[in-house]
Amino acid sequence: MALDAHAEVTDDALLLLYANGDGSAAQVLTARLAPRALSVAVRMLRDRAEAEDVVQEAMLRLWRAAPEWRQGEAQVSTWLYRVVSNLCIDLLRRRRGVGLDEVAEPPDDRPGVEAQMQTQARADALQQALATLLDRQRQAVVLRHIEGLGNPQIAEVMEISVEAVESLTARGKRALAAALSARKEELGIEDV
Repeated sequence: MALDAHAEVTDDALLLLYANGDGSAAQVLTARLAPRALSVAVRMLRDRAEAEDVVQEAMLRLWRAAPEWRQGEAQVSTWLYRVVSNLCIDLLRRRRGVGLDEVAEPPDDRPGVEAQMQTQARADALQQALATLLDRQRQAVVLRHIEGLGNPQIAEVMEISVEAVESLTARGKRALAAALSARKEELGIEDV
């Protein structure tokens, strides 16, 4: 049958003709459906070469389904666009699933070994200096400067006045500064 003779034939009939061995029916159906299928694939994938591969695969699936095609259950064009969409979605999912070797190493925001050692040395020195304070001074300094409580909260915890808290923390800070001043350089402390 000539290509012109197929111009008025439905998609269902063309698929049936192809299934019965009419190669020209496949050419007409491809010319009719492939451009729109390609447009769908290009819009979904944003890559023309991949879109062409998807449409080619979808058309091959259509030709394989032709012998079992049941007319009236679905439109050929709708079936093809659904296959194209599903193939595109599968391809997009595979793109997202990048291999482990292709993923960049995440930046390590942790301080280096030297900085960690410096931090630990400072913490140890502070702990030793705190141990030299009188118990009430140590308690006030820890609650204020390490735990971050306000003076009224500390006064309530220690059952003393806010002025007494201020006095204890001030004397405690001066004693800590004196205890740590000899180690400023070693600990990398600018102001004590």
